Amino acid sequence: MTMYHDSPLVAEGHRIRNAFNGETFIFTHVREDASAFQFDVLLEPGGMQTGTGMHHVHPFASEAFTVKSGKLALSIQGECRILGAGENCVIAAGIPHFFRNGHAGETLFTARFTPGQQFLRFFLNMASGTADHPDWYDERGEPPLLLRALALHHYAGHGYAAAIPIWLQRALFASLTPFAYLAGYRLSVTQNRQ
Repeated sequence: MTMYHDSPLVAEGHRIRNAFNGETFIFTHVREDASAFQFDVLLEPGGMQTGTGMHHVHPFASEAFTVKSGKLALSIQGECRILGAGENCVIAAGIPHFFRNGHAGETLFTARFTPGQQFLRFFLNMASGTADHPDWYDERGEPPLLLRALALHHYAGHGYAAAIPIWLQRALFASLTPFAYLAGYRLSVTQNRQ
């Protein structure tokens, strides 16, 4: 059974902006023992046009998108869908998808993962990495392979690229993790193993 600390990792409402891709994470729910995890995302005009906007899968969790304002463009198994304010879409576990801003203004939406796994730590790590160490990322906001391997090895089962077999990614990330440490990379937030 996983045990969690009484004090939250981050204050409710805390925002972390990714300057590379115009995405701001808003940590609205910070309980780690919840059966689902959700947070808000604010996309600036052009948000997610660069960087990590690629087809990916969450093999053990569904992801629900609910648009609060603006328009969200979703690509689900290669088919594009536009969600407007008040609309939602649930993507089942293992289905390839990605998102980006779907219009010229800002878009605010809620992402909800069921089950919650350790998605709070996973996304807090992703957001903090670009803010704490922007020099580790390229001009598009892509992390180097060693840093990506380190994060995805520690958070195995949370997210993978859609085009490569998961077993191969897991093996690659595990083999590269020691080299990531040797290169000086560290996670901002580690996986809770208690």
